[in-house]
Amino acid sequence: MISAELVKQLREKTGAGMGDCKKALEETGGDMQAAIEYLRKKGAASAAKRTDRVAKEGIAYAVVSPDGKRAAIVEVNCETDFVARNEQFVAFVHAIADAILATGATSGDALWNYSLGDKTLGNLRDESFAKFQERIELRRAEFFQTSGTLTAYNHAGNRLAVVLEVNASLPPDHPTLRDIAMQIAAMSPRYVSRNDVPADVVAKEIEIGKEQALNEGKKPEIAERIATNRLEKFFQEQCLLEQSFVKDASKTVADIVAQLGEGVAVIGFRRYALGETA
Repeated sequence: MISAELVKQLREKTGAGMGDCKKALEETGGDMQAAIEYLRKKGAASAAKRTDRVAKEGIAYAVVSPDGKRAAIVEVNCETDFVARNEQFVAFVHAIADAILATGATSGDALWNYSLGDKTLGNLRDESFAKFQERIELRRAEFFQTSGTLTAYNHAGNRLAVVLEVNASLPPDHPTLRDIAMQIAAMSPRYVSRNDVPADVVAKEIEIGKEQALNEGKKPEIAERIATNRLEKFFQEQCLLEQSFVKDASKTVADIVAQLGEGVAVIGFRRYALGETA
C-alpha cells in the first residue's frame, strides 16, 4: 500500500502530478529513487517531442578548494531562465562543481556516482529532470590542479565564471587575485601575454591591418607601419597583461600582478560565458 505521505514526498521532489507520483511508486514498489527514475523516463518521452527546443539558458559556475590548489568550472544548460533561477537547479549546478572538485572527473560514472550522503549526484540529476521536465545538460566542465594558486570568480547573475591560476602560493581569496579574475570576466582576453599568441594569428592580424590600410588609400610602406601599430592595439586588447586595468586605467594588469610580489606570474585562466560558441 502506497501511503499518501510517500506520494507527497515524491511530488515535492519532482513536481509531478499526484496521480503520476502514485503510479510511479506503485510500479516501483515504493522505491523513491526508482520512482524518480520512472518519472524521468516518462518525462524523457515528452521531452523527445520538443526537438525544436534548445537548452540555451543555465548557469556558468566556478569553485575552488580552500587551499587554492584545485578548482572546477562548469556550464550547465536548461531551456528557460525560470529554471535557471530556481534554487534547486542552482543547488544542482553547485553540486556538480563540488563533485568535480572532489573527484577530478568531469563526466562518466566517476562523476555521476559521486555520493551526496543518502543519494548520488546522478540521483540529484534525475530529480531535477523529473521536477523541471526540461532538457538539462552538463555542456562543458574542467578540473584544474596547481602547485601555485587557483582563484574562482562568479559574476552576478550566474552567467559568467572565471578560474585564474598564478604560480605562487597565495590565499585563493586574495583581493588582487579577485581583481584580476574580475578583469578577465569584464574584458574577455584571449591570451595571458603576447608570447602566447600563435604565430599564425599574428600573421593574420598583420595581413588584415595592411589590407585595411591599402583599402584606405595608404602607400604600401605606410600600410606596413599602420599594420604594426594595429597589431600593438590587438595585443593591448587581447592579452591580459597588456590590458588597461579596469579599476585604474593608468595601470596595466601587468602592473597589478607585479604588486603580488617578485616572481609572481599569471600561468593561465579559463573564462566561461553562458552560451558562447567557442
